[in-house]
Amino acid sequence: MSAFTNEIDALSLQQRLANAGDRPVLVDVRTPGEWLSGCLPDALRLPLADLPDTIATLLPAIHTPVVVYCAHGQRSRLAAEQLHALGYTIVSSLKGGIAAWQSHGLPCTQETTLAPVDAQRYQRHLLLPEVGEAGQHKLLAAKVLIVGAGGLGSPVAMYLAAAGVGEIGLIDDDVVDLSNLQRQLLHGEMDVGRLKVDSAQASLQRLNSRVRVQPVAQRLDADNAVSLIEPYDIVVDCTDNLRSRYLISDVCLALNKPQVHGAIFRFQGQATVFMPGKGPCYRCLFPQAPPVGLSPACDTAGVLGVLPGILGTIQATETIKLILGIGQSLVGRLLCCDALTMQFTQVLTPRDPACPSCAHLITP
Repeated sequence: MSAFTNEIDALSLQQRLANAGDRPVLVDVRTPGEWLSGCLPDALRLPLADLPDTIATLLPAIHTPVVVYCAHGQRSRLAAEQLHALGYTIVSSLKGGIAAWQSHGLPCTQETTLAPVDAQRYQRHLLLPEVGEAGQHKLLAAKVLIVGAGGLGSPVAMYLAAAGVGEIGLIDDDVVDLSNLQRQLLHGEMDVGRLKVDSAQASLQRLNSRVRVQPVAQRLDADNAVSLIEPYDIVVDCTDNLRSRYLISDVCLALNKPQVHGAIFRFQGQATVFMPGKGPCYRCLFPQAPPVGLSPACDTAGVLGVLPGILGTIQATETIKLILGIGQSLVGRLLCCDALTMQFTQVLTPRDPACPSCAHLITP
C-alpha cells in the first residue's frame, strides 16, 4: 500500500476549483480507454505509465498546485508520490478518485482528446476518415479475447496490440516448443519451455506497453468457458482443435458475442465471422465434427509457416472492423485461401434454419 497521505476529498476539490486564486492543475492518470467514461473539467490526461517521462513537458513549473486522480484513488496516490520524487512541491491525490467525484453529482466532461503519445502513435489511423479520433477511442476501449497463442494467435495479437486495442486476453495452456518457432512469431528461442501466454504477454508489452494483456494459462473447457469469455467484447478463435471451436461457438451464441474464426491446414486456410442472429454459426457450417483422424492438427499434418500469418492478419482485420463498425464483415461468407496457387475463394454460408444451436435466434 502506498504511504502517500496528502489527499483531498471531492467536495473540497470542487471548492478549490471554484476559487480562481487557489485553482490546482488536474492530472488524470487513468488509461485512455477509461477517459471515455468522463474526465474532470480541464484535466490533463496523462496515463500513470507515461507520467515520469512526460509531466515536465506538460507542467514545467514544479511549484504549481497539482491534484492527480484515477478511478478510485489507488493509482493517483502512486502518481502523487512520483511527482514528489520529481520535485513537485504541492501535490494532492483525489480521495476515492473520479468515482467519488461522480457520486456527488459533480460535473464531468466527455472530452475525448487523445493523449499526445497516442496521437503520435496512431497518427496513420487518425488520417483515415473511417477511423479518426472517435474510432481510435473505440479501439482503446475495446476488449478482445484470443483463444490460442500459437500460429494464428501470433499475428492476431500483434496487430491488435499495434492498433491500440485496450485489453487483450490470451488463453493457452501450452508451453513454447522449438518446432513452434517456424510460424508462431510471438515467441523466440529464449522462450522455449516457457508458457506461451507469458511469452506472448512479454512480446506484446514490448510492442505496445499501453495495452493491457491478460494471460490465462488454462485450456478452455466447459467449466471455465463462460466466465473467461463473458468479460470480452469479441472472441477470436485461433485454436487448432475442433472440440474448442464448437465450445467457443456455443458459448458465444449464449453470450451474444461476435466470434472471428480462423483455421489452417497444410497450405490452406479459412476465415469467417460468426455474429449471433445475423448469420450462420459454426454448427451451421459444420454440424458434426469429422471422425477422428480425418482432421489432423498441424503437429501431424504439417503447415506452411507463413500461412497462419496470412489468415491471422485477416482475423485481426475483421476484429478491428467489428470494433470500428466499418466495412463489410465476413458474416455469411467463408473466405478460403490456397497458398500453393495463391488464390482466394469466397463461399456464401447461409444460416441453417434447422440448426439446433442458432435456429431460435431472430435475424434483425
